[in-house]
Amino acid sequence: MNKENNENEMNGNKDYYEEGADSCGCGSGEEEDSCGCGSESEEEGSSCGCGGGEGHGHGSKNPFDEQTPISGVKNIIAVASGKGGVGKSTFSVNLAITLANQGKKVGLLDADLYGPSVPTMMGINKRPDLTSSNKIVPLEKFGIKLMSLGFLIPEDAPAIWRGPVVMQVITQFLKDVEWGEIDFLVVDLPPGTGDIQLTLVQTVPINFAVVVSTPQDISLIDAKKALAMFDKVNVPVFGIVENMSYFICPHCNKRSDIFKHGGAKAAAEKLGVNFLGEIPIVEDICELSDKGEPIMTKDIHPEVKSVFNKISDSLILRSEQKVGA
Repeated sequence: MNKENNENEMNGNKDYYEEGADSCGCGSGEEEDSCGCGSESEEEGSSCGCGGGEGHGHGSKNPFDEQTPISGVKNIIAVASGKGGVGKSTFSVNLAITLANQGKKVGLLDADLYGPSVPTMMGINKRPDLTSSNKIVPLEKFGIKLMSLGFLIPEDAPAIWRGPVVMQVITQFLKDVEWGEIDFLVVDLPPGTGDIQLTLVQTVPINFAVVVSTPQDISLIDAKKALAMFDKVNVPVFGIVENMSYFICPHCNKRSDIFKHGGAKAAAEKLGVNFLGEIPIVEDICELSDKGEPIMTKDIHPEVKSVFNKISDSLILRSEQKVGA
């Protein structure tokens, strides 16, 4: 593909992402029989796409029958939280880097269309190229292949989209990106249990789900909802991690449990899922993320690195056991 054609293709792609909401998802008058459109034609309680098996607006067909693997991608890790502000994106970025540091081929998909943060956290933001077959070429940083809506629309442009457009964009990010050979594709999901989560689990098989929470009761309540969602759609939960677990004062070295402590571990034990570890509050995590230099790219804070290394080791081991089974 020559430069002129490539720019034309990307301009067309830009038009889709910037204007698609007007034609596809904002109540344009078209029939709203797809998931997420707010149709009231269905029986009460049978929400679109939840895989209930009956009466969900698409006949008796199970939407999960449409799952197809992404060519070349061996494992997909969904990182979720029921609530925003728990550090899920920071966790996703540093987990991806840890896996790459251990010699694995890694991709990172920023599926939070309403608040894409991967461009900032990874310190890269430019438009990706297209292949001759019109597939998006992911950007690369720290040895990781990256895709985010933030690469396609201006930083200050909101994605004012309803369900149909959101689902179409997520499907394109999964199927129309030239991921190549990937050992682990980490998918950073938005908070909640809505259209994006359902589109992901209905489109591709998920190998691992990780739920991020803080020790606070309000965060744990929503984390349990995320765990329940994965259970409902038959996605294997790898475990729950407690972020912002505690704080060590750099001056007096005294530990403070600012947001309580141990709630995620207790919840994991109660729900019968793995507890993956406690990540402390470290000032450098925030500052380095804002600079596009994730903490796992630095040789500092061994207490943080040990948690990510442990989780990464466990994921690699589990994936190898799956292959050998």
